[in-house]
Amino acid sequence: MPSLSSSSMLLHRSQRLARAWPQSSAPSARFPTTCRAFCSSKPLASSSPSSAPATPLAPATPPLKPSAPMKVLLHSCCAPCSGAMVEKMASDGHKVTIFFYNPNIQPRKEYEIRKQENIRYAERLGIPIVDADYDVENWMARTKGMEFDPERGRRCSVCFDMRMEVTAQYAHDHNFDCFTTTNATSRWKDTQQVNKSGLQAAAKFGFRPYYWVYDWQTDEMTARKYRINAEQRFYKQEYCGCTYSLRDSNLWRKQQGIAPVKIGGEEAGLGTRYYEDAEADAAEESQEVV
Repeated sequence: MPSLSSSSMLLHRSQRLARAWPQSSAPSARFPTTCRAFCSSKPLASSSPSSAPATPLAPATPPLKPSAPMKVLLHSCCAPCSGAMVEKMASDGHKVTIFFYNPNIQPRKEYEIRKQENIRYAERLGIPIVDADYDVENWMARTKGMEFDPERGRRCSVCFDMRMEVTAQYAHDHNFDCFTTTNATSRWKDTQQVNKSGLQAAAKFGFRPYYWVYDWQTDEMTARKYRINAEQRFYKQEYCGCTYSLRDSNLWRKQQGIAPVKIGGEEAGLGTRYYEDAEADAAEESQEVV
């Protein structure tokens, strides 16, 4: 059997767990064994802009499709990253609740804009949304000493860990079957880094709920994501979210002679304020540009 990359093995294990879940409504010998398989591989190394690109998560055969409807808690970083995931889950019969917990988003004005876009979309679809605490002080304390780490570095891992831990706790306390995050769809993020945090959070609860690993960045899903964004005319954020990414984005823009990031208002510092053209928006946020 050919060797699998760490990311492919991670996805393969998640698929096995998803198939095992419907037969495991009560604790059994089989289910904990499947859960322990998640922890058997070595931790995935965090990547940085200077490192070689990570191997993308490619669906194994067969693709992940849970054999029964699930109660899913979807951690959402923003509405633009949520649209296609929510639509796919709902169309497959899953009961989805959106969980908005993002103390990394700063300043508060930007946080409120992104949260309201999430609420607007959830209300349009008739999907419940949980508005969690904005404990930015805790986030700042946990990332202290990492203020100058690069994007996709240690600070991002800590940020994912914090948000996935709170999401997993809520999912556990409210009897969700599984949880996952829209960060896994973002081209700004390292998917392996995101999934590692999710799996670690699920492990703290014995994988009840489990963390749903899937390749949410397929060409089909990505194209649908940008079509929904344009249809909904979502607010287009100009940086990842935290105060350090805002600082670094503006520093880069200054070096390139580009106007600084604008928060709110009808005009963006660069590009359009809202998603309007699916193809143009996708090109603007391509891997090459990001």
